[in-house]
Amino acid sequence: MSSPFTPTKQPSPTDGPVAVVADDDAFFRLALTTLLVRRLGFARVVETGSLDEALAALAETPEASLALFDLRMPGMAGAASLSAVRECFPTVKAAILSGSTDRDDILTALAAGSHGYVPKTLSPPEVVSALEIILGGAIYVPPFLADLPMPAHSARGGKEAGDVSLTSLTRRQRDVLEQIVDGRSNKEIARILALGEGTVKVHVAALLRTLGVTNRAAAAALGARALGRA
Repeated sequence: MSSPFTPTKQPSPTDGPVAVVADDDAFFRLALTTLLVRRLGFARVVETGSLDEALAALAETPEASLALFDLRMPGMAGAASLSAVRECFPTVKAAILSGSTDRDDILTALAAGSHGYVPKTLSPPEVVSALEIILGGAIYVPPFLADLPMPAHSARGGKEAGDVSLTSLTRRQRDVLEQIVDGRSNKEIARILALGEGTVKVHVAALLRTLGVTNRAAAAALGARALGRA
């Protein structure tokens, strides 16, 4: 028989799955956090309002198993950013949760490796069901995708390597590119831009995709020309 004075071990707030939510709408973050904790059993949800904050949170929270990103928030550059997140955090289920129901947005996100595309237009029970599908290891595709009209694309071909404009880069990608052109390492870039090395790694991966190159040397060469340093 245990003594009434024997302390009882209390469950730790981190004893359970952890998620990262990235959305610049604080009210939506709160609602989503509530669903994740109360309906899906997450022990902790790290709320962030930009891509930089989300990347820092993922780097500092290796136990995170789910990351949800808004498609339109500071620092987010669409498919390139999402692909880089998938490459740098391969064990995390990463999905888009967006107000856009545009066919191109959905298909681009899925092609970039997203584990699902969950429209904000869904009801709370539908959002929970969609996230359950993602957590179960399947890819969630909104049912209405088949009913959306095919967009009329122009005849312009894909972007060639070297066809780069600074306007196609996010502000943070341009900051990182300038440092790469100057020959700095990820560690040095992190110190100069006050970012975590993990965050810089993702930005570099996204930058290479945006530029259509496979290594830093090629990125530096293109960047030097774009920045007028060549």
